[in-house]
Amino acid sequence: MFDEKVLQNIQAGREKWEQGPVAKTLAKAPEAKPVFTTISGTPVDRLYTPLDVKNLDYEKDLGYPGMFPFTRGVQPTMYRGRFWTMRQYAGFGSAKETNARYRYLLDQGQTGLSVAFQLPTQAGYDSDHPLSMGEVGKVGVAIDHIDDMKTLFNGIPLGKVTTSMTMNAPAGVLVGMYLAIAQEQGVPWDKVGGTVQNDVLKEIICRGQYIYPPKHTMRLAVDLIEFCQKNVPRWNSISISGYHIRESGSTAAQEMAFTLADGIAYTQACVERGMDVDSFAARLSFFFNAFTNVLEEVAKFRAGRRYWAKVMRDRFKAKDPRSMMLRYHVQTGGVTLTAQQPLNNIVRVALQTYATALGGGQSLHTNSYDEALCLPTQQAVTVALRTQQIVAEESGATDTIDPLAGCYYVEEMTNKIEAEIDDYIKKIDAMGGTLTAIEQGYIQKEIQNSSYRFQKEIESGERVYVGINKYTMEEPPPTGLLRIDMSVGEEKAKELKKFRAERDQAKWKAALDKLREVSKTDENVMPYVIEAVRAKATVGEVCDVWRDVYGQYRPKEFV
Repeated sequence: MFDEKVLQNIQAGREKWEQGPVAKTLAKAPEAKPVFTTISGTPVDRLYTPLDVKNLDYEKDLGYPGMFPFTRGVQPTMYRGRFWTMRQYAGFGSAKETNARYRYLLDQGQTGLSVAFQLPTQAGYDSDHPLSMGEVGKVGVAIDHIDDMKTLFNGIPLGKVTTSMTMNAPAGVLVGMYLAIAQEQGVPWDKVGGTVQNDVLKEIICRGQYIYPPKHTMRLAVDLIEFCQKNVPRWNSISISGYHIRESGSTAAQEMAFTLADGIAYTQACVERGMDVDSFAARLSFFFNAFTNVLEEVAKFRAGRRYWAKVMRDRFKAKDPRSMMLRYHVQTGGVTLTAQQPLNNIVRVALQTYATALGGGQSLHTNSYDEALCLPTQQAVTVALRTQQIVAEESGATDTIDPLAGCYYVEEMTNKIEAEIDDYIKKIDAMGGTLTAIEQGYIQKEIQNSSYRFQKEIESGERVYVGINKYTMEEPPPTGLLRIDMSVGEEKAKELKKFRAERDQAKWKAALDKLREVSKTDENVMPYVIEAVRAKATVGEVCDVWRDVYGQYRPKEFV
């Protein structure tokens, strides 16, 4: 991009600046620390110039929004056409309570729903299972059967809103319920839009909500992708998630690299199923974190878009440009929130929202300032939603596309993160692929090492964390926190007993028997899952069929 003579002049000018003004200033007042780094530990130079991006080829490396390699965004006009989907993650207590929160958020301008399911549901257990005790409705909504799903979306037209579901091992069961109630509302499946996480590899890497061995879990994930590709074309049947990888302590580059490695594994599994890459790749979606270091986050998103486009074109030979687009949802960094001085979290979330807007995300959830203390109160979730609306409507970040393009620092950081991604992908390929890398503990160890480094920096005071290791203060105990009435577990147990007694036992048994039979074959299980939930099989009962057929996964311990 730059003439060689111009670069030589810049080099000479920089040396003169460093030997003159910089040297004199440092002699009087040294810089605050010997080495500046990003949150991820990447060194940050004092100054960036064209010398740092001298090999940048505009057409090849940046291009134009909506065109390969999509560095500058996946849509030609980005937010000048419409803003990202504002999708607040919510769910607690009973389906009725959560339905009320959804209606409130929609009234306040939210443009998409995002369901937080309770941990028992995520683990494939009903609310009356012994392992569910004390967890029912605590960190998500209790959904055990199709009638719960009807209550959850009561009065909400499923043909007019899109819904995101954080569900993994039992993903097919919950999607099956959603599709069944959509039909009851008179909404054809080709009009149903939304996303389900369905990312079981990430669960094994860092989050822990797995049930079945990897091989069988992958089979169920691909069954759902294949079913939706044929029957629910507006549904994103997987959301490949780096969010939890980052929450576990990874760097920005590791978050992107390991997520894209998972994406490669799912894509390969679908191709091996016999699916043409361009028949499903446009509906692969991703889910990333946004931390407070704005410029590093912007570079991460840009690098990820560019790398994924090359993977889909060069490795998988995709022809459709939509197959090469890295479309993603973002959630602001939950692990960055502090219980100390919780109002400071509003600022953190605002910066993370701004990073998402500058980086070009398609959907966003903003965390509430009180989430380090409790599930969000109505006041806190309103502030979180307003944060998105203020950034979208008032900040100017949405007026032009990829506004930080050409910034020497951001371009150099984009290149550096892409190079790190490529290095990790090559190492994972050399091991035999993502599943092997997970089974050997390689990805987990890389994340653990980064997490350890970061925690040491906080504890030593090398990295400032406002309210934690600097600018601390005495505070009164927090008040006005959201409390979940734990009697919801007792109520759900009573309700489940009645629900099971009143269903058509013969129809219920026949549906589960058929599901068990099909699960032992190569036939897609999804039509039989939908019939089972229509026959009023519960989440736990469907998952127990697969526990019987596939067994349960117990990962190795790595030292």
